[in-house]
Amino acid sequence: MTFREPGRRAVVAALGVVQILAWGTSFYIPAVFAVPIVTDTGWPLAFVVGGVSIGLLVAGLISPQVGRIIDRHGGRPVLLASSFLYAAGLAGIGLAPSLPFYLAAWIVLGLGMGTGLYDAVFSALGRLYGKEARGPITNLTLFGGFASTLCWPLSAFMIESVGWRGACFVYAAIHLFVALPLIAYAMQAKPAAVSQAGADDAPAADDTPLLKHETLVFAMLALVMTIAAGIGSIVVVHLLIFLQARGVEFAMAVTFGTLFGPAQVGARMVERIFGSHYHPIWTMIACCALMALGLALLFVSFPLLVLVIVLYGAGYGILWIARGTLPLALFGPVRFPRLMGKLAFPSLIVQALAPSIGALLIERSGVDATIGVLTAFAFLNVVLIGALWAACRERI
Repeated sequence: MTFREPGRRAVVAALGVVQILAWGTSFYIPAVFAVPIVTDTGWPLAFVVGGVSIGLLVAGLISPQVGRIIDRHGGRPVLLASSFLYAAGLAGIGLAPSLPFYLAAWIVLGLGMGTGLYDAVFSALGRLYGKEARGPITNLTLFGGFASTLCWPLSAFMIESVGWRGACFVYAAIHLFVALPLIAYAMQAKPAAVSQAGADDAPAADDTPLLKHETLVFAMLALVMTIAAGIGSIVVVHLLIFLQARGVEFAMAVTFGTLFGPAQVGARMVERIFGSHYHPIWTMIACCALMALGLALLFVSFPLLVLVIVLYGAGYGILWIARGTLPLALFGPVRFPRLMGKLAFPSLIVQALAPSIGALLIERSGVDATIGVLTAFAFLNVVLIGALWAACRERI
């Protein structure tokens, strides 16, 4: 019996639901789970929250190999494996009798993150749809933007109802009985034929070098993505501290912080509507410029802080679109999965380490100096993306 392959909208919708669950049960877990875990076990908060860093480190270490597997076999086996790894990691956290066991469970969950978050799914979509993957990638990030909005209250409700361990078990079951079937449904299409079709339309991606100085272009793109990821990771974790340093009371800072998610989704909606009319490098240019401007304005006082969050949140929101669409446009669909894995490697490593580095900077140098360092790196990224545009402008 043969089944009709799902259309693109169905694929994006199915994988979008999976992304909400994937982000909500990994990267966003500590925001709700950390305090109940510490209260129940007495484990140090830094180590409980540090589980995410372990997960991101593992995800970064395996990302090149994940890219190679998707390049050879398509995204189906990798994404299906991610559901089992997520379930095993979450079950391990729920069962953890001690802190070492808890941290070991995060290693397993990190394998799930490396095979199931944006970078792997972007590669899978590129393998599936070739040069036409930009639209699906953009649409997918719209779903991902609601991960914290949906999973934080759901997590809080489950912790209140069945405890943090029970909530982990429920999430593990959801990965097996909801995410796994959705992935199986979405990834029915045969990627090889689609990928080759994309190659026919973009010969530069296969036999002909994209640019004479392609290695330099790749290195510049990797550096831009890594700096942006590091800045983003620090700001997401320490945003409330930055706002309070500007005289905003905690409750008001939390209220301001809720604008971050809508700003991301709003910017992604703009990209979704107008993105087909320009090259993805302009998305990355806008991302770097908005992040730099938002950080520079963070030195101002209360009235403009709302604008700061909106501008910076918009830039950070479209970062994830550019992270998938720009490599696809520059290097073509054939090599995209493999190169996406290599590009993800430094970004995920820096994302894992950046919050701790940010905390150290705040402790040693103060909030103003930390914001200054972040702003300097953000403007450096503007220069780098400008140089990348100059290097690639003949092909844009």
